[in-house]
Amino acid sequence: MAAPDPTLSLSDLAARLPASARLIGLDLGAKTIGLALSDLGRRIATPMETIRRRKFSLDVADLLAICEKQQVAAMVIGLPLNMDGSEGPRAQATRAFVRNLVPLTTLPIAWWDERLSTTAVTRTLLEADTSRARRAEVVDKMAASFILQGALDRMQAMARTVREAAEERAARGNRGP
Repeated sequence: MAAPDPTLSLSDLAARLPASARLIGLDLGAKTIGLALSDLGRRIATPMETIRRRKFSLDVADLLAICEKQQVAAMVIGLPLNMDGSEGPRAQATRAFVRNLVPLTTLPIAWWDERLSTTAVTRTLLEADTSRARRAEVVDKMAASFILQGALDRMQAMARTVREAAEERAARGNRGP
């Protein structure tokens, strides 16, 4: 029997966050971990840096030190699903990383479907005529930014829907009989 997933849905994560707090986005790769950071209002994701993977304990120590320094309130981690939505070896490795990370941090964690994030970023870099060496240097942190921006946009849309529903209820309540 599989262990329960220790992560939160994006809506549950949004409900737990203070009004002003940073999120960190992660693009977990076999050789690197790309990082991106949101602004305090959680509107914009900015590529931050890339951690060169060594071993789990060192990678997590680096990650958690960055989270503490940047006063991060939660993590959004890209889940590399296959195009048909199934989970292959990369998704399983990502889940294993998170399973091992959870006991070491109190930060809430949410998944974001990262299908095609690296492809989209690579295409953008190619269109910008970025050299192969420069692409290799920035692709992981830019993929993390793509992942985090997707989650931020979704959280904004969820908040807007809740706000509009509340306004509609209030307007109906003010009409009278």
